[in-house]
This record gives sequence, C-alpha cells and structure tokens, in this order.
Amino acid sequence: MKVSSIIFIGGFFFGITSINAQEKTNLKLEEAIQLAWTKSNEVSLANTKVETKKQELQSVKNNQYPDLKITGQYLRLTEATVDLQFNAGAKALPAPDQLLIGQASLKVPVFAGMKIQNGIKLQDNLFQAENAMASKTKEDIAMRVINYYANLYKTQRTIELLKENQKSAEQRVTDFTALEKNGIIPRNDLLKSQLQVSKIQLSLDEAINNETIINYYLVTLLKLPTETKIKVQESDLINFPKNSVPSDEQPAFENRKDLQAIQYQEKATQYNVSMAKGDYYPNVALVGGYAALNLNNIITLENAMFFGVGLSYDISGIIKNGTQVKIAESKALEVKNSEELLKDNIRIQVQQAITNYDLAQKQDVVYNQAVEQATENYRIVKDKYENGLSDTNDLLEADVEQLKSKISETIAKVDVIQKYYELLSATGQLSQTFNLSKI
Repeated sequence: MKVSSIIFIGGFFFGITSINAQEKTNLKLEEAIQLAWTKSNEVSLANTKVETKKQELQSVKNNQYPDLKITGQYLRLTEATVDLQFNAGAKALPAPDQLLIGQASLKVPVFAGMKIQNGIKLQDNLFQAENAMASKTKEDIAMRVINYYANLYKTQRTIELLKENQKSAEQRVTDFTALEKNGIIPRNDLLKSQLQVSKIQLSLDEAINNETIINYYLVTLLKLPTETKIKVQESDLINFPKNSVPSDEQPAFENRKDLQAIQYQEKATQYNVSMAKGDYYPNVALVGGYAALNLNNIITLENAMFFGVGLSYDISGIIKNGTQVKIAESKALEVKNSEELLKDNIRIQVQQAITNYDLAQKQDVVYNQAVEQATENYRIVKDKYENGLSDTNDLLEADVEQLKSKISETIAKVDVIQKYYELLSATGQLSQTFNLSKI
C-alpha cells in the first residue's frame, strides 16, 4: 500500500492531553511578552542583580566622604594608686574610683593612589554591565514567548486541518461501507479507508498532546493559572509588523546587550588594574577631632581640640603589590579575549540567522505552490477514481498528500515569522520591536 503515514506530523513539534472543550483565552503576542517581562522569575532575578550592583556602586561612592567617629568609655576603678611625677605638696591625693573618656575624630581622605575614584568607575561599569545583561535576559524571554506562540499556533492549526480531514475520511468510510455491502468495491478498499481514519486519529491525538505541553510551558512562564488555555490568533503571527531585515552583523555589534555587557566589564577591569597600581602610593588624609577626659578627684581634661595630616605608606607593598597588578592585568586580558570570542560567535549567529530566514522564505513559496498542486492532484485523482481510472491507493495517497501540504504550508508561514524574530534577536534588535526600554 502506497498511502503515507500521517504520523509525520508529530515531528514538527516537541512533544505532552488537552481539554479542547474548554474555553480558550485570547492573549496577543505583545501582551504575553509584556506579561513575561513582568512576571517571569528570570527577569525578577536579573532586576535584583541590577539593584545589588546599584547599591554596591553607592557603597563605593560613600568611601569618598569623611569618616566621623565618636567613642566614649566609662570605667570603674578599684583602689587606683596615683603617683604624680611632679611635686603636688604634702597632702595625699585621693584615690579615684572612675574614669570617663570621650573622643570625636574626623578623617577626610585627600589622596589614596586614585583608588577611590577608580573604584567608583569600576563599580559604575559593573552596574552598567548588569543593566545590559538584564536587557539581554528580557530579550531571551521575549524570544521564548515568540517560539511558544509560534509552536502553539502550528499545533492548533494542525488540529483544525486534521479534524477537517477526519470528517472527510470518516464520510469516505461510510460511503465505502455501503459500496462494500453492495459488492461494488472489495473489502480491502474499505479496510484501507478505515486504516486511514485510524492514522488520522493517532496524528490528531499527538497534535492535541503537543498543544497541551506547549500551552503549559507558556502559561507557566507567564505565571497564569495552569488551567488557562491560550488561543493564538493568526494575526499575531501572520500579519506581524516587519521592519527592515538585517543583512550583516553590523547591527549586532551596535545593539547586542551581551556584547555591551562584556565591553563594560572590560572597562571595569582596566580600572581594577589602576586600583591595584594605586597601592604603590601613600594614603594622605586630613584628621581632626575633640577629646575629653575625667579621672575623678584627680584631673579633668576638656576642649582638647586637635587637627593635622595623616600619612600611611605600606613600604613592603611596593614589592608585594607587583603580583596583584599582574593578576589584575591578566584578568583584563581574559575579558578582552572573551569579548573577541563573543564577536566571532555573533558573526556566526547572525550569518546563520540570515541564512535560515532566507531558507524559510523560499520554503514558504514552495509550500504555497505545493498546496495548489496537491489540491489539484487530489481533484484529478478523485475524478479518475469515480470514473474507475484509478484505485483506492491512489485516492487515499492523494488525500494524504493534500493534508500534508496544507500542514506544511501553515508551518512554513510561521517559520518565516520565527526566523525573522530570531534574526532580530541575533542582531540585538528584538527589544526595539516590543518596546523593551519601557519595561
């Protein structure tokens, strides 16, 4: 028997039972992406990391402000002996039983080998890098939603086509049953038509199963109730807005957020090298303060103001710090090499995305023609069959080819959209399509 198996449909999707009778929710693609950016755990984690870097930046900025410290002590003394080193007369001094000490000190950094300013610039670049990575996370989430929507539409459209074909196949079985009873066709032809109905049912069950798992993945990502069933509108995917199509990797070098992130990281490593070299220099600060002391019955010190310049210099660090500088320079080189490697990968990704998009467009044209050809072929074979010029095998095979062409046409149309969005993602322009900056 030449009739091709319809089980091939499962190969178009990744495969999990759907309650088709349940009412489905209409949710536009852009609304779903906005919801994913608001609800997904990945985006929440990315935003938290950005906030952490923001606070770390503020913490480093605080190092440039003066340090003000206040200390105080109250001590009880036990039979202290007082021996003054000058003549206090013949009278015996009383034994003090308590000591109070208070001090306030102010330290204003003047020069620290530029480590404070370099540290601020380092953290600022790390903050910008984390911001860029958060944007990249949102782009990845958007692409995941697009793929779920595209695959969900493929399965839903496939189910519609299978159900249409199932009705005609069941009607054929009814007709063949009557013909077989009247001895017009052999029983084998009836069995072939029944077998085709069984194959259609298997394909339909598999498509419904695929719809369920894709829908579950999507509603889980969007943090919707698990019983939610989403109906993908054709307009979301077929009549989508399409701007100019990138033709090289230049837009990617200008817009890719992961590349921007590593470029900020590379700048941060340069400031890290400068910070390491800052240990070669002394630390200079202005110092001042106020002190008070009371040793009861003996001495009281008040209004003791002091000010001056503080200098610290780690002499041994001149020798030891060379290793730290080399480590910082090596880390900077690591990031630089990672940046070049990422650029090579971007070139490959963009070229692959361009090629895949071109192929999808060509396949769409071919499958459109295939539908016309398969439809006309089925019409001709059906006429021949009704006139006794072709057998049941030819009729059933023509019917299967017509169904396959319609399903392939649907998949090809959606593939064009998927590959276009993948190209935008590869060139870092997906965020501009869905107004990522507003989230």
